[in-house]
Amino acid sequence: MTERHRLLLVDDDVQLTQFLGARLRRDGFQVSVAASGAEALAAIDESWPDLVLLDLTMPGSSGEEVAAGIKKRADIPIVVLSAVATSRSKTELIEHYAEDYVTKPFDYPELVARLNRVLRRLNERIPSELLELGPDLSLALRRREAIVAGRPVSLSPTETRLLATLAANLGTTISTEHLLARVWSDSDGADPAYVWVAIRRLRRKIEVDPDEPRHLLTDRNGGYRLVAAG
Repeated sequence: MTERHRLLLVDDDVQLTQFLGARLRRDGFQVSVAASGAEALAAIDESWPDLVLLDLTMPGSSGEEVAAGIKKRADIPIVVLSAVATSRSKTELIEHYAEDYVTKPFDYPELVARLNRVLRRLNERIPSELLELGPDLSLALRRREAIVAGRPVSLSPTETRLLATLAANLGTTISTEHLLARVWSDSDGADPAYVWVAIRRLRRKIEVDPDEPRHLLTDRNGGYRLVAAG
């Protein structure tokens, strides 16, 4: 059975969320709804969706602020759904936060096609919902959790972003500079020590023996890689 993708629809237009949510559910998506930026971020703190469909104009906070808050928590793809149709808005949102931008009023089949295209790219980037790296380690990144020797271990947002970046390139060494750019992009003055400290903490969480890591490895030429081990 094909897994149903989980969407978070963020819009304060009740009629739209009822109509669009019902159609998306009929087409096989799991849909939850948030009517404000605060509700959206609270929902993401509880459980990561596969994709956020985000309106730009909501009470209390702008769509840009909500998008920034989402990206600080996780690399969750965002598709903007907005009546704001200016080229500048589209360019800035796609450059900084969004994978796609759909203008209201929209054509529903085109919207679904765009959502599926973004979700296909997501599936290519992170191999599976539960990434099994061996009998002693599995990662449930959207739940911010690792299962270490059968025991669930909570991961911080930064740790999860770091593991997601490594998991997207499983077995391949990722440079410290790339990890800094992907994981600490919102931090002023981030330096390589951030990566070293985060890797050290992660090993204490996910490795059975942190002093002899089997999954989170340091490349002697620089950088780190995540590997499966039997």
